[in-house]
Amino acid sequence: MSVAARVAREMGVKLGSEVGYSIRFEGCMSERTVLRYMTDGMLLREFLSEPDLASYSVVMVDEAHERTLHTDILFGLIKDVARFRSELKVLVASATLDTARFSTFFDDAPVFRIPGRRFPVDIFYTKAPEADYLEACVVSVLQIHVTQPPGRPGVPDGTGGDRGCLRDAPGPLPPPGLQDPGAAGAAHLRQPALRHAGPNFPPHAHRARKVVVATNITKTSLTINGIIYVLDPGFCKQKSYNPRSGMESLPVTPCSKASANQRAGRAGRVAAGKCFRLYTAWAYQHELEETTVPEIQRTSPGNVVLLLKSLGIHDLLHFDFPDRPPCESLLLALEQLHALGALSHLGELTTSGRKMAELQWTPCYLK
Repeated sequence: MSVAARVAREMGVKLGSEVGYSIRFEGCMSERTVLRYMTDGMLLREFLSEPDLASYSVVMVDEAHERTLHTDILFGLIKDVARFRSELKVLVASATLDTARFSTFFDDAPVFRIPGRRFPVDIFYTKAPEADYLEACVVSVLQIHVTQPPGRPGVPDGTGGDRGCLRDAPGPLPPPGLQDPGAAGAAHLRQPALRHAGPNFPPHAHRARKVVVATNITKTSLTINGIIYVLDPGFCKQKSYNPRSGMESLPVTPCSKASANQRAGRAGRVAAGKCFRLYTAWAYQHELEETTVPEIQRTSPGNVVLLLKSLGIHDLLHFDFPDRPPCESLLLALEQLHALGALSHLGELTTSGRKMAELQWTPCYLK
């Protein structure tokens, strides 16, 4: 919505006329709309009503590196549509995507590299692993406040439930040792909760500053003015699915190198910045995965099965996913949906199954 508003403003038009947007439970567009921003989930809904996307001449998938469940399904669907609609133009945009791999996936599509305006970012690592990354975040924020020039620190909060860590900061703590800067970073962060450790700040107005504590959804292109310091604890919450037990969990796991680089790049959006990684350089090089495991490979594929079935795609094992979900998970999802009455004994959607597909929620809860 914010992107649509900015584009409309820069084009000198009213939001909802030539430029519009669609998000869940809200839309702002008209018959004059020629540029429409929407979430990946909303674009999937467009496929339900218009499988060939005949109303669109260009489809652009931004932030493709996030590899959400909906985005990966969209890749397969758009690729299929583009094969029989030669006039349809498809753009896949990302700051850290494996371009060679995705070019091959989209039938050797050309790759364009567009340099962005980016300020240098100095990367700092800890000399030794941190036993408590929450405490290390608090210590680092205080150290930045006391020793660094004005600017807001941003703290990617990988656990989601620990946003009170700065508000509940303990008494004065020794500053952590940090090594010399390493390399420069790449892009992104977003939607913060604001906190600051007021009791430990010097009582001078010019020394006060805001601290932005943000979840791992903050790796988008939205810019928060004033952020020139980023503290990266190196963790995030990721869904995990065990097909044997049929249970999903949300454990705290180490982030990937691509995610760490995006967090670091957030410090260089408006000025030269610094990123303080609360883990060692060795851990970054040898312990972190290159990229984040796609969501479709670590979540229950029940919604995927319902959605593809509703689109008339029945051969799920041969659907063209960029990264195929485990066959065991797909077969288990088919069995579960049959038990819930969403699929008939022939594997076709029932009336209940079609309603479940429209709601796009966890099937067992919908039943």
